[in-house]
Amino acid sequence: MNEDIRIHSWPCSYYLDTSKQWVSGRLLLTPVAIKFTADKTGELLVNFHLSSISEIKKESSNLIFSSLTILEKSTKHWFSSLQPNRNVVFNILEHFWRERLLSSQGSGAEAAALQSTKGKELTGLLTGSQKRLEDTAKVLHYQGEQFDNIMRGLNKIEGDMDVADRLLTELESPSWWPFSSKLWKAPLETKPKETATVSDSKNQEGIIIRIPVIITHRTDSNVKPGKLTLFASGLEISDCNSQVIHRFESKDVDDIRVHTPYEISVRQRFIGKPDTSYRLLSAKMPEAIPILEMQFSKKIQFLEDALGFVGARKSPQVDLGTSIWQAATGLLGGVVQPGSPVGGGEGMDNDQVQLQKQEKISQEEAKELKQILKKLKGLALETEAELERQDEALDSITTSVDRATLNIDKQNRRIKKLT
Repeated sequence: MNEDIRIHSWPCSYYLDTSKQWVSGRLLLTPVAIKFTADKTGELLVNFHLSSISEIKKESSNLIFSSLTILEKSTKHWFSSLQPNRNVVFNILEHFWRERLLSSQGSGAEAAALQSTKGKELTGLLTGSQKRLEDTAKVLHYQGEQFDNIMRGLNKIEGDMDVADRLLTELESPSWWPFSSKLWKAPLETKPKETATVSDSKNQEGIIIRIPVIITHRTDSNVKPGKLTLFASGLEISDCNSQVIHRFESKDVDDIRVHTPYEISVRQRFIGKPDTSYRLLSAKMPEAIPILEMQFSKKIQFLEDALGFVGARKSPQVDLGTSIWQAATGLLGGVVQPGSPVGGGEGMDNDQVQLQKQEKISQEEAKELKQILKKLKGLALETEAELERQDEALDSITTSVDRATLNIDKQNRRIKKLT
């Protein structure tokens, strides 16, 4: 992820201690740092890492009210005249600061990440691929349950239509027909239990991912912290106390806009009344966007500032698809045959051979990679089988709907004759 990407910026004033005066400018938040640039000179007066922050507070003094202070190591930075208001800026800064500390534990984790081997890097990529495939399997499993519910509903409709057909036959038969009373002895069978299983499916639905977010409702200037929960059937927005603010079923979502890799907006349109729209900002949003893209592929839109995020995820270095499998098999081959360079050839120069020797992975890493690849293969086979089953279910549903439509038309004609 590009560390220079702008998450948010706000007009404000900064107290410059060297000249003992307030300077107007813009406070900028990036994924890893906080910056302040003066309006008049364009000079970067503040630039420090989120991990170096020890405290963020709302403060005021006898001269300046409604200020925000950030304690960076031993230096205290004062910001005032924050727009749209101090609470908005405080909630967003505190969210990204805390998430940064929880996820990476500051610069120490970054330094350790730089020293990771090629095997660890590949293990991380494959683990991400496994997580993505597991999320896909969850969505497909829920869709399969929905297809099963549809089939049960169609079977119940067919049973009801059989009863209606008997009743119509009774009405059409002459009064002297001796077997007419027997046609009524096929009452509605005890099928209400099926509806209970349908209604219970939502209660048993599993959570795909849950992340902390900063919530803005419609165009309100106030923001509040909360949580975003993604299910296979939709998404749910709740507050910090896990009280549901709003739940969007998949069919209710009209569009999802990805403004940046860290900010999205979800909207449901209405005719004759205002749309229901929420804007969500989170340091964990890059983990949720791929799942949203999979669930709402026709409804999600990446805006200009988020297009780079799409390109990065689809690049050969980050892609979790075929390129990873090729890289994994190539590196594993290098471990199995340590005497030969990975993918080596006679025409290679010494620099290429030396580079490939440095990129070899250990036996422990190779063993872990093989286990992950085995799990990936199993998940892929299960997903393929589920897709084939759903294709067959769709064909059955289509056939049942066509048959039900013909029966309804036929019964309508019979009812017209009776009336």
